[in-house]
Amino acid sequence: MKILAVIPARYNSQRFPGKPLALIGGRPMIQLVYEAAKRCPEFTQVIVATDNDAIADCVRQFGGDVEMTDSKHPTGTDRVAEVAQRYPEMEVVVNVQGDQPFVTPEMLSELVSPYSQHQSPEMTTLACQLDLTAGYADPNVVKVICAQNGRALYFSRSPIPYFRFPGKAPVYHHLGLYAFRKDFLSQYSQLTITPLEECEGLEQLRVLEHGFEIRVCHTDKPILEINTPEDLVQAKLLIHQGHP
Repeated sequence: MKILAVIPARYNSQRFPGKPLALIGGRPMIQLVYEAAKRCPEFTQVIVATDNDAIADCVRQFGGDVEMTDSKHPTGTDRVAEVAQRYPEMEVVVNVQGDQPFVTPEMLSELVSPYSQHQSPEMTTLACQLDLTAGYADPNVVKVICAQNGRALYFSRSPIPYFRFPGKAPVYHHLGLYAFRKDFLSQYSQLTITPLEECEGLEQLRVLEHGFEIRVCHTDKPILEINTPEDLVQAKLLIHQGHP
């Protein structure tokens, strides 16, 4: 099984320009993500995809592989799909978010576990146990509801499901990591934007609204995603406290 990991990295983030180059523990954030992906034993190749020369130069300086992409891509997944077209021998393509410096090789292995087990879902993603006391009502914590076979039924920023009666429901904290069967990634990049996707601001809903399957894989706990300069301060604190 040949698996290509692509890390989309853009400079012009609205909330945090230059984010991939931000230093955490003396290393650029994009380097931390790249090195974690390189340690994942299932990945055949790891590539950073960017439209920015400064990011490309940074990746080359630490010895990473980088590909330049179109600057007009609306999403990171579109950037990943462009790079994937250049590697026809790959069977699975992973979108490793460039703003998750604490991602681990174990999490990435869990993400692609169905493919490693010779299954072929159109797409997989990762989730962990939801903290109902803190994350349930937080719109920044995306919830995913699953069918009994592990297929995603719906993703939402709202508190779902509504607990009319006490009990345990198959709701999890969604983590923004994705893997695609390569042929489906090409198809996905051509799908039209959908109403629920626009309403929730969640790109993965496009897949469900068009009738395709997302398999939800599980990991132990969430990781910090860097969206703002305030998140960077928290990340530096975690490094100072000895986070690997």
